[in-house]
Amino acid sequence: MDASAHHVVGAYLRYKEKDYLFTFTKSEILWERRIAMVDTWYFIKNNQLDTTFENKLLLNDKHDLMHKVIGWMLREAGKKDEKQLIDFLDRYISQMPRTAVRYAIEKFPAEVRKNILQKKKLMLISCFNLL
Repeated sequence: MDASAHHVVGAYLRYKEKDYLFTFTKSEILWERRIAMVDTWYFIKNNQLDTTFENKLLLNDKHDLMHKVIGWMLREAGKKDEKQLIDFLDRYISQMPRTAVRYAIEKFPAEVRKNILQKKKLMLISCFNLL
């Protein structure tokens, strides 16, 4: 599915409203939610990163396969526009599962990865201190 979904559904949606894609993000079915994220790879390859960064509903998904695909697609988008990925992480890192963050920053230099993970850790600590 990961190897073909973006070619099929992503290409189909290129000239359509992307609302169809976002209905998958709300699905009870894991594989439909995963398709919603993998399909953004088609848009990333065509320098249309907004679809990936707009798919924020999936950040709260509980399934580890979703955490991995979210991080993977964010990393792919970051290859096209690193600043946009960093801005996204700055804004949403507190909502993101650690696995998604790790996948997203995998290609960053070690020092940058360390700083981003430290920021996530500090945000989590501050959230628990507020309870």
